[in-house]
Amino acid sequence: MRLRTAIFAIGLAPLAPVVAWAAFKPMRVLAPELLGLQCTESHVCVDDPARLVEAVKLRNDAVAFVNDRVGPLGPPPRVVFCSTPECAKSYGFTSQGAYSVGTIGVAISPRGWHDYFLRHELIHQVQAQRFGSLNAWLFKPNWLLEGMAYSLSEDPRRPLPAPLEGWRSHFEGWYSSVGTSKLWQAADAE
Repeated sequence: MRLRTAIFAIGLAPLAPVVAWAAFKPMRVLAPELLGLQCTESHVCVDDPARLVEAVKLRNDAVAFVNDRVGPLGPPPRVVFCSTPECAKSYGFTSQGAYSVGTIGVAISPRGWHDYFLRHELIHQVQAQRFGSLNAWLFKPNWLLEGMAYSLSEDPRRPLPAPLEGWRSHFEGWYSSVGTSKLWQAADAE
């Protein structure tokens, strides 16, 4: 019986990526070409090739901004830009403008094609690189993660809906006492 179970489990193991792809739409950031998106060598992907130049500029500007003001990003992650409702649906978007997938990449919805949305998600990429994705998700407070992303991305929307504005305010109070030079050292301690 154990042998049959082991053989069955080994036989199903190759299906795990397919199941993850189907069940967890953010995993699609790994291979957007399978959904018909066009990707550059620098990992910028679009569903509308007419917007590729715009997407590349938006990504490059956001990477430079984050590297300058937040800290080194490391290799820029894959960024998937959806400009159609069909693409957005295939990546699981409902109302959000963008999301980050660990250190793997970022997905941008049709309403997320703004510099501050991409900067926000790239800040989450830096956080995942510095803290570790699982550590950040499980042990870092929302006011630190989201407050930092909303504040340091220079998101112009004020006020944000609750609890987001509270997290941003909490972070900004904390950050004013910590300062730029000790940001990551102090954030590690939170």
